[in-house]
Amino acid sequence: MSDPSGSSVRPRVLSGVQPTGALHLGNWLGAIRNWVALQDSHETFFCVVDLHAITVPHDPRRLAEDTLSTAALYLACGIDPQRATVFVQSHVSAHSELCWLLNCVTPLNWLERMIQFKEKALKQGDNVSAGLLDYPVLMAADILLYDADLVPVGEDQKQHLELARDIAQQRINARFAPDPEQPILKVPEPLILREGARVMSLTDGTSKMSKSDPNEGSRITLLDPPEVITRKIKRAKTDPVMGLEFSNPERPEADNLLGLYALMAGLSREQAATACASMGWGAFKPLLAEATVEALRPLQRRYAELRSDPGSLEAVLEEGRERAVTVAEATLQRVRSALGFLAAG
Repeated sequence: MSDPSGSSVRPRVLSGVQPTGALHLGNWLGAIRNWVALQDSHETFFCVVDLHAITVPHDPRRLAEDTLSTAALYLACGIDPQRATVFVQSHVSAHSELCWLLNCVTPLNWLERMIQFKEKALKQGDNVSAGLLDYPVLMAADILLYDADLVPVGEDQKQHLELARDIAQQRINARFAPDPEQPILKVPEPLILREGARVMSLTDGTSKMSKSDPNEGSRITLLDPPEVITRKIKRAKTDPVMGLEFSNPERPEADNLLGLYALMAGLSREQAATACASMGWGAFKPLLAEATVEALRPLQRRYAELRSDPGSLEAVLEEGRERAVTVAEATLQRVRSALGFLAAG
């Protein structure tokens, strides 16, 4: 049996974002900015997880366009296709096949206890799909296909990574690997994201910024024009206290907006806290808006360049698909063989 660790000396990382709604500051600061920093020290695979996007009702007229937009934003944020593998999940059929194979060994009660399923199922009521229940298995397939050493996770994804680890170790390796020293699937470790991993809503400092929030004023998207950014920040929820500060549990909005300013302006938290300690909201919000507009300007310029040359973007995704297929098919073949499937002639 081949060694699932692969030949790369650098640890391998896999992550992805759904192409549902426009990417926002939370996606950039909490995930993609960290991916950019990993490119030189790790072997990186970044996919647009479009199969996950249809686990909830979606607009089929938007899916392909949103997929291209998300891929272009990856590159505009600094993902370099010469140093990272960038691809679309549905372009690699091994994701769907491995998901089915893992489905057949994953206990149902493991899925029913997933917190995000319970939360989303409550919102959808009778319209909840089997895909919503099952998408953590697809996520496990995404991770395990690429022999990922590390998976960047925030607090809300830790349970999903634990499921992937349990499936790999308990349901595949322990049951089907003839030699415990030669596992079929690599068991990945979490990569805890650095500061900036949690960007909170502009309308509720206790809730994470989210693409699914029906209030568009709750988030700043990476493609919002300057006037929209300024308007959203002007309307952001605040409190009646003078001066901004960190770590006061009674002032979640102050903590969030001050933290956002530090990130947008390239300041340390200490520098931002000192500069804004006696500042009122009326003076602070224009400062935050200006810093945000300037931080997003080069990203938006690069995005416009990429979308004006669709052939170049599609070439990046095709090259990424070819690299991804090579790795994914090798893993899938190990699982097929271990489960006893007849090899194709």
